[in-house]
Amino acid sequence: MRRGGRGGPSVLGIVLAGGEGKRLMPLTADRAKPAVTFGGTYRLVDFVLSNLVNADILRVCVLTQYKSHSLDRHITTTWRMSSLLGNYVTPVPAQQRLGPRWYLGSADAILQSLNLIHDEQPEYVAVFGADHVYRMDPRQMLAQHIESGAGVTVAGIRVPRAESSSFGVISPGPDGQSVRGFLEKPADPPGLADDPESVFASMGNYVFTTKALIEALQRDAEEDGSVHDMGGSILPALTERGEAQLYDFGDNHVPGETARDQGYWRDVGTLDAYYDAHMDLIAERPAFNLFNRSWPVYTSSGQLSPARFNAGGIASESIISAGCLIRGQVTRSVLSPGVVVDPGAVVQGSVLHDNVKVGRGAVVRGAVLDKNVEVPPGATIGVNPERDSELYTVSGGGVIALGKGRRVL
Repeated sequence: MRRGGRGGPSVLGIVLAGGEGKRLMPLTADRAKPAVTFGGTYRLVDFVLSNLVNADILRVCVLTQYKSHSLDRHITTTWRMSSLLGNYVTPVPAQQRLGPRWYLGSADAILQSLNLIHDEQPEYVAVFGADHVYRMDPRQMLAQHIESGAGVTVAGIRVPRAESSSFGVISPGPDGQSVRGFLEKPADPPGLADDPESVFASMGNYVFTTKALIEALQRDAEEDGSVHDMGGSILPALTERGEAQLYDFGDNHVPGETARDQGYWRDVGTLDAYYDAHMDLIAERPAFNLFNRSWPVYTSSGQLSPARFNAGGIASESIISAGCLIRGQVTRSVLSPGVVVDPGAVVQGSVLHDNVKVGRGAVVRGAVLDKNVEVPPGATIGVNPERDSELYTVSGGGVIALGKGRRVL
């Protein structure tokens, strides 16, 4: 049996990356949600993969399905592990191993991919989501799981009870670790014993004992009324059997963290959440610090020249990636590689993906522009709300979004 990194228990990482991401349209019109650019140079999937690899979980399968080409390409070109040591990060597309059907849910995705587990024969399986922004050391969660002897341990984060309808809510037992109930997006769940106005939201991260996972998947496959989902089916079933434990994300610590960003976790499944998470990056004391070299977030952004500032171009409170050319004014924004801002142009409070071009004298405010979007000279977006709502996607919070290759009118 293969051992884990540095002689620890053998762990196989499975990353669930097959979600469609409808709420993040138009950014997911041509790509899977985990492949969406974040923070200038990263993809969303880079955060979970970095957490696993930093924790010496070095054999990782990424299950893909929806519009996965750019995600597959990013993983295969960026996440190259040591084949000499038998380590890998590999995309695994839906293979229809159990018949001519695609994945029915996240649990069915793993059921159809059990060959990966049988091949590796790990002691434990870490099943993590692919589209959240956070730092976490999974080894600490694994240690609690092993000590408890549970079938599954689920990571939970405290959130206000008023937000519970957006999450799966975990009800802990009197000991604070056993799970006595799991409610999917409840309207009015009970609060915690030590904080009645808070609940534990599931982060979508699980550590399983391999035997318990396989048995739970096989039982679920025989349930005709099941939704075949990890949070909606597998966790409630193991909870009923008394085999589920809670891991409090607030107890997790990574090297190099600050008091401000310890415990940071964001589900960026909507345009507003995606935009707000970017704004968290650019403060003088950022809520999430990308510059933690002790627990790095890995990616690859190609071989590009450094960013240039010409013709009086300036940028403040912003992230400017390599390959950018700034000849206008940029404030409180995040620019991916290759963005060009021409003289007289103003970019404020915006997120611009690769190779966006903002023409001379144009104005961009409160917008998320996907790669290769063109803003012609003198054009405006984010200036006239009524006009923007007629022409573009506008979120409930007022964020304006243009899909890949669009042109501002």
